[in-house]
Amino acid sequence: MGTPAAGPPPPAPPGPAVPGPSAGTPTEKPQEPKEAEEAAPSDPSAPAATGPRTPPDEIAPATGTFTKEQKEYLADRVPKGMDPAAVLETGQETCDKLRYLVKADRDTAVGAIATDEIPDAADAVAGLCPQHQDLVDEAAYAYPDGAHTGKKLRPGVYRSASPTADCSWQITGAGGKELSRGSSGTGKSRKITIPDSARTFTSTGCYAWLPEGAKG
Repeated sequence: MGTPAAGPPPPAPPGPAVPGPSAGTPTEKPQEPKEAEEAAPSDPSAPAATGPRTPPDEIAPATGTFTKEQKEYLADRVPKGMDPAAVLETGQETCDKLRYLVKADRDTAVGAIATDEIPDAADAVAGLCPQHQDLVDEAAYAYPDGAHTGKKLRPGVYRSASPTADCSWQITGAGGKELSRGSSGTGKSRKITIPDSARTFTSTGCYAWLPEGAKG
């Protein structure tokens, strides 16, 4: 079973490494389109992978049968010539990671979805472990480290999840006017308020900001 990227988690029982940022580690740059296209076939669960797919009515395990939910998850996900059970296992591993993280620290689980440290979590949850849908819903309103502007900004109160000792943030309004800024060298969670007048929110080393309440 795969494990998410290591980082400084809250105290947790022995188990898979808890996702989180490494202190002082800059946000990884997204792959260029060409690189992403080349890398996609190696991840059978990636919906963006290129190449011919096994038709849904031809997807069947070597032994036994798939459930209705499993068949729906596998539709348009199995490359030609690949064992569908291997693709299904990838989704089930995602559910296993979420189940472990929820027990260890719920905020870290939501942050791992928001930052894509657990890729394709939404699809795996929808098809294989719907009991974790609340994590996906909350992550949709979270902010991973980086710069967020325009319509991506949602006023509200947010808390940092698994911040490093180098967590810092800044909120600016129209014309680049600074509205607030702060930092936390303790690695403890902090709360901030994004006002209606905010135009840009930038975060570094804080991992992810989760909404207080359903939508912040």
